[in-house]
Amino acid sequence: MTTQQLQGKSIAFLATRGVEQVELTSPWEAVIAAGGQPRLVSIESGTITAMNGDWEHGDTFTVDHAAGSVSASDFDGLVMPGGTLNADALRVDASVQGFVRGFFDQHKPVAAICHAPWTLINAGVVQGRKLTSYHSLSEDLKNAGATWVDEQVVVDQGLTTSRNPGDLDAFNAKMVEEFAEGKHAGQTA
Repeated sequence: MTTQQLQGKSIAFLATRGVEQVELTSPWEAVIAAGGQPRLVSIESGTITAMNGDWEHGDTFTVDHAAGSVSASDFDGLVMPGGTLNADALRVDASVQGFVRGFFDQHKPVAAICHAPWTLINAGVVQGRKLTSYHSLSEDLKNAGATWVDEQVVVDQGLTTSRNPGDLDAFNAKMVEEFAEGKHAGQTA
């Protein structure tokens, strides 16, 4: 069933080489089905190659914008797919950290799955928040001041998180709902 919940909304998808393909494509399709306009933002322009798991190369995707050339003001929400290689590369990039922080500063909804919360840690936005992730990040998140829980989907003041590809149905539904609601006045960085 197609809805227009996100009609006129532009949603940034932040990913680079090594992104978990299904965690990019499934939310992307959910945004389109809800009437939104997904845009791929990466460390640099060109293309990125996704992965199926951590070992098998997936498809290639064209980047719409380099992270350093856009800001949170250009979008209505942010999706951060996982993938170990993807998250590890993104989390150490200063332009990516600033791009991500902008969404929190502007109280815009963010959705992060699997390993993506690594980037949230480096962007300095997890302290005092309740969230979930791939289980191997639990201690990293706790050490950064977050409350980590092992749940399918967690929403905390506009931040939607899930653990892995098995959670995508719940993640996509909550993500679209949060993007449709828009800015969250109580959200803090």
